[in-house]
Amino acid sequence: MSLGQKITKIRKEKKLSQVDVASYVGVSRDAISKYERDDIVPSVENANKIAQILGVSLDYLMSEDDNLEVVDIDMLNRMKEIQRLSEDDRNTVTKIIDAFIRDTKTKKAYA
Repeated sequence: MSLGQKITKIRKEKKLSQVDVASYVGVSRDAISKYERDDIVPSVENANKIAQILGVSLDYLMSEDDNLEVVDIDMLNRMKEIQRLSEDDRNTVTKIIDAFIRDTKTKKAYA
């Protein structure tokens, strides 16, 4: 998937308009349109801002590897905060997450 295709796909998933993205990045809506059509490539600074508003990593956005998973920046930041907790607190959080995932999978299996 090209850079433009990724921007378009994620922007639409996030229910953002080209104007929303353009306003955050500080460029025109026409520039965002050209990025999405792969007519032009954003500068590194603008690509980073686009990644931020879309909530993905710059690596994901710029990579041509379609197998690279989307990195949710909010989730990544949460994980960093969890790593700063004491070992006992990390273990507690891990148990809670594991239980939630198990319960969710069980609900899906019986739905």
